[in-house]
Amino acid sequence: MADELGFSPERLARIDRFLTEKYVAPGKLAGTLMMVARHGDIAHLGVTGHADLARGTPMAADTIFRIYSMTKPITSVALMMLVEEGKIALEDPVHRYIPEWKNLSVYAAGTHRTGFQTTPVKRPMQVVDLLRHTSGLTYGFQLRTNVDAAYRAHKIGEIEKAGTLADMIAALGKMPLEFSPGDAWNYSVATDVCGWLVQVVSGQTFEAFLDERLFVPLGMIDTGFHVREGQGHRFASCYQPTREGGIEVQDDAATSGFLTAPSFISGGGGLVSTAHDYLRFCRMLANGGTLDGRRYISRKTLDLMTANHLPGNASIAAMSKSLFSEAAYDGIGFGLGFATTMRASQTLMPGSDGDFFWGGAASTFFWIDPEEDLIGIFMTQLIPSSTYPVRRELRTMVYAALDD
Repeated sequence: MADELGFSPERLARIDRFLTEKYVAPGKLAGTLMMVARHGDIAHLGVTGHADLARGTPMAADTIFRIYSMTKPITSVALMMLVEEGKIALEDPVHRYIPEWKNLSVYAAGTHRTGFQTTPVKRPMQVVDLLRHTSGLTYGFQLRTNVDAAYRAHKIGEIEKAGTLADMIAALGKMPLEFSPGDAWNYSVATDVCGWLVQVVSGQTFEAFLDERLFVPLGMIDTGFHVREGQGHRFASCYQPTREGGIEVQDDAATSGFLTAPSFISGGGGLVSTAHDYLRFCRMLANGGTLDGRRYISRKTLDLMTANHLPGNASIAAMSKSLFSEAAYDGIGFGLGFATTMRASQTLMPGSDGDFFWGGAASTFFWIDPEEDLIGIFMTQLIPSSTYPVRRELRTMVYAALDD
């Protein structure tokens, strides 16, 4: 099958050997799953190592993973469905849907302890700012600014563990922005806010909207905001690196919070899924918004989403205020929910202008290359995603296996 899809079977096979020899055997990763699809069919599915080391559970094709920020493209597509229906517009001010955000201001000086000095925004935050991470919001785990520190002090991150999305929206309305909307790129809770907008505009709960409009019709039977009853034996444990170069459990599959339905429904990072489920979503995108005869979103809307939307056609590197991004390459812009390759040559690895992608905090990753009609999905469970350059290595090896 691989050769019929334009790949060298021998070169694809060495991907699994590489993952085993460099990462799994030395104890850097517990296990991996690498899936490559082209022209609508799977060319390669390789699994290595374990989903759970302590219990000896082998990695399997149907292992369930925390996909964290790979939730963001799904949330973004959901919001753009409502844009297509004329229920919300990209240029709309966010405060039209969150009235208590009407008077947001920008950090100028001070701390959460001494009080903030702020200045007015140059323009209101727009829906497009949330989708492309130019909103001025941030993440508390970023250890860079006094606003980041204020998110930690006010326990914005803790809301995701024990609060609700409404609680987060209320708390964010009391925080200053890092910058005036549109002035910079900063990875943030913005996509969680997108989930709130889906809920407000559609009149459904966010999770019900995703089930009805995406997960059920796409056949994404293992995707949701928690691991369903009877599926726990397929759930992988998550690990973190040790100082000695090995790994230790970060979130045990047997006791994980993902085993029960959460109060906080996170459009920014709350989903669990399988490689096969995520492939269904990717195939729909790669096929111009349709799959199995059903249209989910229009081809032109996807063209808009996967174009670079950073002001002045800037790259993430040029506009970023953040120390963190799931895209660590030059030549990359950001669209409406995805990073997009503007100039493949600047990434210093094989690829195509116009491919789009994103990753998750536990080192999961996907990309879609429309020019090559190629999809890559990598699943593992190691936090943080910046620990190893495995994404770059795998992209290089997949393109090196093309043989047509």
